[in-house]
Amino acid sequence: MSDVQKTISGGATWQEVAADRRRHRDASIAKVLPNVALPHRVPHISIDELTITNTEVVGLVASLASGVWSATTVTMAFLRRAGLAQREMTNCITELLPDRALKRAAELDRYWAKHKKPIGPLHGVPISVKEHVAMEGLDLNAGFVSWVGRVADKHALLLQILWNAGAVFYVRTTQPQTLMHLETSSNLYGVTTNPFNPSLTAGGSSGGEGALVGLRGSILGIGTDIGGSIRSPAANNGVFGFKPTSGRLPVLGCSVAVEEPEIIKGTIGPLSTSLSGIRLFMKTAIAGQPWVDSPDLVAMEWKKTFGLFAKKKLKVAVMWNDGVVIPHPPITTALRQIAVELQKSDSVEVVDWEPLEHDRAWSIIAGLYFPDGGSQTSKAISDSGEPWMPLSKWILEENPHVKKHSSTSLGSARAERDAYQRAYAERWKQDADVDVILCPAGPSVAPKLDAARYWGYTAQWNLLDYPAVAFPVNAHVGDGTPEPQVTHTPKNDEDRYNWSQWQQHGAKGYEGAPISLQLVGRRYDDEKLLAALEVILTEAGLPTAVLPSVVPQSFLG
Repeated sequence: MSDVQKTISGGATWQEVAADRRRHRDASIAKVLPNVALPHRVPHISIDELTITNTEVVGLVASLASGVWSATTVTMAFLRRAGLAQREMTNCITELLPDRALKRAAELDRYWAKHKKPIGPLHGVPISVKEHVAMEGLDLNAGFVSWVGRVADKHALLLQILWNAGAVFYVRTTQPQTLMHLETSSNLYGVTTNPFNPSLTAGGSSGGEGALVGLRGSILGIGTDIGGSIRSPAANNGVFGFKPTSGRLPVLGCSVAVEEPEIIKGTIGPLSTSLSGIRLFMKTAIAGQPWVDSPDLVAMEWKKTFGLFAKKKLKVAVMWNDGVVIPHPPITTALRQIAVELQKSDSVEVVDWEPLEHDRAWSIIAGLYFPDGGSQTSKAISDSGEPWMPLSKWILEENPHVKKHSSTSLGSARAERDAYQRAYAERWKQDADVDVILCPAGPSVAPKLDAARYWGYTAQWNLLDYPAVAFPVNAHVGDGTPEPQVTHTPKNDEDRYNWSQWQQHGAKGYEGAPISLQLVGRRYDDEKLLAALEVILTEAGLPTAVLPSVVPQSFLG
């Protein structure tokens, strides 16, 4: 049964609907945390709960499988830490699910007690879920006030597979109005801020996931990505985020305003505090053979990569910038440092990558996001009377590439998309030995609120349908590394806007923000891409998991 009390169709105003959703969220948190102000410098969660939530996914799986920790104990630890992430830090969740999560955990514990073995590879592992991924019996509003009251009749297909593998779904996370921001702000839940610096965005559209994983209120979560919506929040919060090639994982059951999946294919994928967590998620999801229920998927098992680069050097092409917007100094510095370390390695060859008309790529994809001219999205906003968020206006009303396509113009746009994809494939063919492209995940670290207006570093790979993974480089702005004094002459309006942010705020304005990069592979080279990232991190002396010490201390007490 739905928990929704107030809806637009029931005669409520948008303000009343939003207030009701926030009351519900707060009530769900109060079930596991006392609803009182916490005293300063008092530990907010126990040492045992810290130990559990600081454990990486693979270690958590082992402890649950062996009976060291019960599913109930683990689930409660993550419920409480997720609740604290929301209440004390970053406004990242839409609701906790303590009743159904603890019921599920108890079922798993009874199974383990009887059989002395786990029910599946994710036995008892708590997984956070972006709100617009359908969960049976729960609201499915996708960030629109007018959609509150829509209730999913069953789990999204991916959730069904993970459930069968033993997962526990315990929290749902925020997303922006329209689902088309590289930050997370809506009239329903407000603004999700960056836990490392509240003046910065957590990214989007899976920003709730990014912030929650960044605070270890989750160590494995589900996001979606059609222009950077997994990689942006992963990069902004210093965690790992993987956008697979489309057709590998099912998006069946995700609620969106624009139903044109064959034009620009959205994907679904994991965010995690570790690379091994990303791998486990992908391997488990694909082992569930989602193509049986979703025939649009490719029937491709997860490929083994052991020894893939044992006899062949990994060839990494570095794209220093995309030729359109030049990244801020912290990004360029990090890219240079990792390239220098890789050049010292006997296992890696490093070359430069020349981008191919990335400005053209943006004009193509930006013109295909809303083939109806944005009418469905605009209606979903106007039906409630809720105000337009600034970045909703930017991507729809201020986007010069948006147009209402006819069948003829849509055919022409598809042809242009296909031609660009072929041209990029030909570009890669010219250096066929290149395994992966190392590049920025964005033109800056986490942007200031309402300032994430350049998608080129992520949307590029959505247009090409290449798998891509954002990863942290174990550094933060202001952590002791001096930023070089840079004089930059803007190349265009987008570059001018991006650099105006750095000139206005400088390193001080981004202090504490994690620094991340991105690795890109060819279509369906998903397994190879993750294997290459492990080699790169190892050879560059970087960890393959986020160190618990980088979590803001103010969260802990």
